[in-house]
Amino acid sequence: MTQTRPAPPRPRPRGRPPGTSARQLELIALRLFTERGFEETTVEQIAAAAGVSRRTFFRYFDSKAAALWRAFDGEVRALQSAFRAAGDDVPLMDAIRQVVVGVNHYGAQDVPELRTRMNLIGSVPALAASAASHYDAWERAVSEFAARRLGQPADSLYPLAIGRSTLAACRAAYDRWLARADADLTLYLDAALRALAAGFGDASPAEEPPLVRKNKKSFLSRTGRGARPRPRPPAPWSPYWRPARTGRGACPGPGSPALGGPASPHRTR
Repeated sequence: MTQTRPAPPRPRPRGRPPGTSARQLELIALRLFTERGFEETTVEQIAAAAGVSRRTFFRYFDSKAAALWRAFDGEVRALQSAFRAAGDDVPLMDAIRQVVVGVNHYGAQDVPELRTRMNLIGSVPALAASAASHYDAWERAVSEFAARRLGQPADSLYPLAIGRSTLAACRAAYDRWLARADADLTLYLDAALRALAAGFGDASPAEEPPLVRKNKKSFLSRTGRGARPRPRPPAPWSPYWRPARTGRGACPGPGSPALGGPASPHRTR
C-alpha cells in the first residue's frame, strides 16, 4: 500500500488580506480614534487591527488623518466627473443642483457614523486644520464648472460666488438633516439648492422637507407630560463646514459692530 504524502503548507500570501479595503481601514481608524484618541493612535496600530502592514496602509492613505476624508474626497472626484458630463442644455443652477444631489447618498442610517466624524474633526486641532483644503476642493469643483458655463475665469466674481453660496446652502442642508436624522440627505440638498437658484424669493420653497418620524409616539409621551426637549448643541463640524476666514480681508459677521450689529456681551470693555 502506497503512503500518501501530506500536502505541504501553503505559503502565507504577502500584502493585505483579500477582504481588506480602504473602507475597512477607514472604519477601523474611526473606531480607534474614538476609543483611544487621534493623537494617541498610530498608523501601526490601525494596520495591526486590520491585519495588514504599515506599508499596505500607506497604499491607501497618505496619513492617518486622510482616512477620515476618504468618502469626502471621493465625493469631490464624483462631482468633477459629473460636472464634465453635464449637458449644456440644462440651466446652470439646475445642473449644479442635479449633480450635487446625484453624488450624495446619505440616509438616516449613516447619521451615527457621521456624528462620530463630526466630534473628532471638531475637537482635534490637527483634523480641523486639515479641513480647509478639502472644502476648497469641493467649492472649486463647483466654481470651475460655473466658470466653464459662463465663459469666465474660475477666480472671477460670479464663479466664486456660485461656488461659495452653493457650499453654504449645502452646509445648511446637511446641518438640518443631521439634526433631524429622519430622511435622505438628498431631500434637504434639493430644497436648499432650489431656494438658492430662486434667490430665496417667492419662487423658493417656503418650508423645509417634512419630518419623517419612525416612532409615532409624541415627544411628551416619551419624556413625560410637560417635559421640554433638551437644547441640541451646535454641530462642531459637517461635511459642508468651512472654517471662518480671519485676518486681513475677512468678512465681518452679521452681529459684528462693523455692520451695525450689537457688540458681544462677553467682550470686556
